[in-house]
Amino acid sequence: MSMHPTIAITMGDPAGIGAEIAVKSLQSPKTYAYARPLIIGDLDYVKDAVAMVGGGLAVNVISHPSEGLYRPGTLDIMDLDNVDAGEVSYGVVSAKAGHAAYQYIERAIGLALAREVDAVVTGPIHKESLNLGGHSYSGHTEIFADLTNTSDCAMMLADGDFRVAHVTTHVSLRQACNLVTRKRVLVVIRLAHDALRALGMSEPKIGVAGLNPHAGEGGMFGTEDAEEIAPAVADAQAMGIKAEGPIPPDTLFAKARGGQYDMAIAMYHDQGHIAMKTAGFALDSSTGKWTAVSGVNVTLGLPIIRVSVDHGTAFGKAGKGTANPQSMIQALELAARFANGGSSPA
Repeated sequence: MSMHPTIAITMGDPAGIGAEIAVKSLQSPKTYAYARPLIIGDLDYVKDAVAMVGGGLAVNVISHPSEGLYRPGTLDIMDLDNVDAGEVSYGVVSAKAGHAAYQYIERAIGLALAREVDAVVTGPIHKESLNLGGHSYSGHTEIFADLTNTSDCAMMLADGDFRVAHVTTHVSLRQACNLVTRKRVLVVIRLAHDALRALGMSEPKIGVAGLNPHAGEGGMFGTEDAEEIAPAVADAQAMGIKAEGPIPPDTLFAKARGGQYDMAIAMYHDQGHIAMKTAGFALDSSTGKWTAVSGVNVTLGLPIIRVSVDHGTAFGKAGKGTANPQSMIQALELAARFANGGSSPA
């Protein structure tokens, strides 16, 4: 077990489902067959999650990753003691919760930069609470970029072999159009290529989406595809990267899901997220409940490994014990795969 990567799991917003899905993910002995997981958060909320989900897990409080037991049946936790039981109510936006969530992330990044953990897996945060807590970021990606002093990074979503990287994320659609530049598109293609190589692919294929309908239709529906995206793809090809595009987005994602490309490059947030969540999320119309919440989020370009669940805090489910841990389990598996140089985790 000593050869398995140590993975820090940030608890996420205490008012959400982060503690619950972390505990549920670590109930299975399978996780310990490929990783040494430790939770960074608040003890009272982890204990509450243990009681909520059942199973009789023990809790081992540690002050440093080297003190962890990392064995099935025991949760290792670094307790930052930010919030006490009942101080933050489930499902409620609050500055206290937002500040606590930020501190979990900050501690995990510090441990990863010091090489005291091999990867970070993040639980969901609430952007309003984060900002109320005094941390003006639009999401995890921006926090990680800032605290690791990274200038070029990108968001990648993955569900098995279906992967999407984003040129722009948390900006308005009007701003996104202005940010789709030759330089930025090339950066994301390069980061996507490097990530796929890190997963063990020698010559990955990348499909690049157009920005406009029909990828601009020869300039009839916009010029960005011909003036910014196509030159970036040509630049990537000159670097030896197997990239194609711009490809009309209404066909690109189906081709990527079918295996024609190892990664698709989306130009803006919803272009990529809608494709990924349509593939990975499943709703039972008779009950109104999600039967599958599949997919993970990876920040490309960082000096450390960061993988996250691909869903939010689910305030409506928080504190009820009904949250689905599928995305957290996938995040742990992919983080271990990156840490192992592309090898399967188990």
